[in-house]
This record gives sequence, C-alpha cells and structure tokens, in this order.
Amino acid sequence: MNVKINRNAAKVLKTMLSKEEAEGKMIRVIITHMHGNHAHYDITLDIQTEHDEIVKTDKGIDILLDAREEFLDGVWIKYFYVPQEGFEITNPSKDHAHHH
Repeated sequence: MNVKINRNAAKVLKTMLSKEEAEGKMIRVIITHMHGNHAHYDITLDIQTEHDEIVKTDKGIDILLDAREEFLDGVWIKYFYVPQEGFEITNPSKDHAHHH
C-alpha cells in the first residue's frame, strides 16, 4: 500500500504525534463512509491491529492503513493554509477527494 504526504501535512502530523494523548499511537487514515465507488477519509490517532499495514512515507511518518480496504491504497494527505486551513485527503488512483 502507498501513502503520500505533502510537507505541510508532515509538519502538522508530527505536531499531532508529539502531544501527550498521542503517546504509543500512530496516524491512521480511515474511511468515514462510502457510497458507491466514492469514499470520504479522515485522520485519527490509533494503535496497530491485526489487519493493519504500516506504510512508511518519505517524510518519516508511518501511517496505519487497514490492508483489507482497497480505497486506502494510494491516499495522498495534504495540508493547506489557504484559502482555508485544513487537511485534504485524496486518492488519485480512485479519483475521489474529501476535504477534512
């Protein structure tokens, strides 16, 4: 499985991981809901379970993905400061996007 992270997202995710409530946890990308062939994504802090794959990124952040979920393979986590601050999680290989 693959995950891409832009530089801004890496900075925000590293900040999330440095907080006390993140101790012992990793960043997980989840699908909040699906309808047809369209998925909506979100980010949580979680621990690894038996169905997870740990995906190493080029930004030094490991991401948990449920290996059973094909819509998670190829997600791209971006963070923008303008026009509105927040994450954008897309999956170009599935051609769907969700703004977090």
